[in-house]
Amino acid sequence: MAVRRAVVVAASVTALALPLIVHTVVAPSSSADGAPAASATGLKPPPKKAVARGSGGAVSSVNPYASRAGLEVLRKGGNAVDAAVATASALGVVEPYSAGVGGGGYLVSYDAKTRKVRTIDGRETAPAKMREDSFLDPATGKPLPSEEAVNSGLSVGVPGTPATWQKALDDWGTMPLSETLRPATRLADDGFVVNDEFRAQTAMNEKRFRHFRSTEELFLPNGKLPVVGSLFRNPDLARTYRELSRDGVDALYHGGIGRDVVRTARKPPMAPGSEHKARPGLMTERDLAAYTPVPRKPTRTGYHGLDVYSMAPSSSGGTTVGEALNILEKKGLSKADRTQALHRYLEASRISFADRNRWVGDPAFSKVPTRALLSKRFAAERACLIRPDKALTSPLAPGDPRRPDAGCDRGTGTKQPHEGPSTTHLVTADRWGNVVSYTLTIEQTGGSGITVPGRGFLLNNELTDFDFAPLEKGTPDPNLPGPGKRPRSSMSPTIVLRDGKPQLAVGSPGGATIITTVLQTLVNRLDLGMSLPEAVAAPRISQRNQAATEAEPAFLKSPERKRLERLGHRFVLAPKAFTPAPEIGAAAALEFRRDGRMTAVAEPERRGGGSAMVLHEDR
Repeated sequence: MAVRRAVVVAASVTALALPLIVHTVVAPSSSADGAPAASATGLKPPPKKAVARGSGGAVSSVNPYASRAGLEVLRKGGNAVDAAVATASALGVVEPYSAGVGGGGYLVSYDAKTRKVRTIDGRETAPAKMREDSFLDPATGKPLPSEEAVNSGLSVGVPGTPATWQKALDDWGTMPLSETLRPATRLADDGFVVNDEFRAQTAMNEKRFRHFRSTEELFLPNGKLPVVGSLFRNPDLARTYRELSRDGVDALYHGGIGRDVVRTARKPPMAPGSEHKARPGLMTERDLAAYTPVPRKPTRTGYHGLDVYSMAPSSSGGTTVGEALNILEKKGLSKADRTQALHRYLEASRISFADRNRWVGDPAFSKVPTRALLSKRFAAERACLIRPDKALTSPLAPGDPRRPDAGCDRGTGTKQPHEGPSTTHLVTADRWGNVVSYTLTIEQTGGSGITVPGRGFLLNNELTDFDFAPLEKGTPDPNLPGPGKRPRSSMSPTIVLRDGKPQLAVGSPGGATIITTVLQTLVNRLDLGMSLPEAVAAPRISQRNQAATEAEPAFLKSPERKRLERLGHRFVLAPKAFTPAPEIGAAAALEFRRDGRMTAVAEPERRGGGSAMVLHEDR
């Protein structure tokens, strides 16, 4: 089915009552056609708050519509897992360039009854026909240009998000999928008010969106960018959610939605006149039918008497954050001055990224030394590289966790591989003490750029997270493409326990900067004496075994910059990767008091500011 052409109608009760047969954008009064603003309908966007304190349950995400959906489910008696699925499905409506039905992710959950942390690996997988050389140009034998690989069916992995939702609800939830999808379905039907961030992200993708007919018709209604203040409706996505509610996720993995996904990936719907040659995908219906979300044992490391749990491989988030924390615990931070604390943070991150790139991949295909990477002994050996008076040089060679006595090797390593910078994160908690930290994605902002016709969601370009060719000749690369393989990720949904009970939950989008965002937030809160809101808002710097450290503008203006440069650190402005501003990450976090009260924290400014909500807010 083809996506129907979007239209602009007046924002009135009559307009909202129209049969949902079109994707609709309702333009504000300042637009050329003179239609009234969406607020005239009474559908004002929920207010944004970066910090909310209270009890009974909490949600934090990048968007107030999504946080409100999670809170609605909590108010109806759902638990943290139910609320996480509701929030995630609403993000698929209002953050369609970052997450949705066509993507994947990792969910970390704390169960209050058993006091155990459980995880689900819902990462996308490569089709059975994918090979190590699938991203090499047959004519030259060289890796495909990034733009050619990204904007193609070849980059599309088998989606894992709906299967993750169903698995989490079956194992730990209290509501059926249909109930948790209800707020998002209503939101897709009724629409949401376009903000500056949504328009800006559309504008960043406009050129490549115009290559694909279905994407142009959905996100560029009447051939134009959506207008700030207008009402954006996606009835095709509402129909998809209704089908999932009625038939379950089999509608994707064994049914009509899946057939549409495969057809679209294998033959992208090119717009008339487009000269872009989109490489066809390799996915089949058999690949969809074979998809399974994987329960995994979480990573764990001790830090200052706390237990830090996160996501095990195929994500590198848990091992890399955990190794860096182990190094920092060895070197010490609390008693260091701020310049030395930041120096050690940067060096620990540099070292752990060197090790990540060498050792972490899909554990079904490579023997990943997870336990060894997280051992205190290995961290102690790697910590010996850090000098107080001089920064290390990147790319730094990896250590061998199987031979930790070799951890002080200062050899030269390989450059940091590509990883898409988008994604989104949410955290939820309920009245019973259950907690969820969930990161989900379609890879870079806008994914592959290909919308499934008639379905209202974009397909991921997650397979570009594979290394297109070995990073170093003669050295095994655990992250090369392969049939049924999951590309390495940096997603780091994290839950921190004190004496078996939650103290913190945190995560972030941002590709490889997810790891440094989570690490820096933990260091800010646990070592540097910041409150959680301060820890999230503080200027970020991201060292990922690169010659220069990426930094936000506020840090580049700080006195610490010059002091660190005197130690040999070099800083560059963070790229405008998934937002119009040079930002690093967009964290969502929770903190818990022993009396059961909680603080929900979202970004105050990054990505336009996030949304923190609690069920019963303190006055």
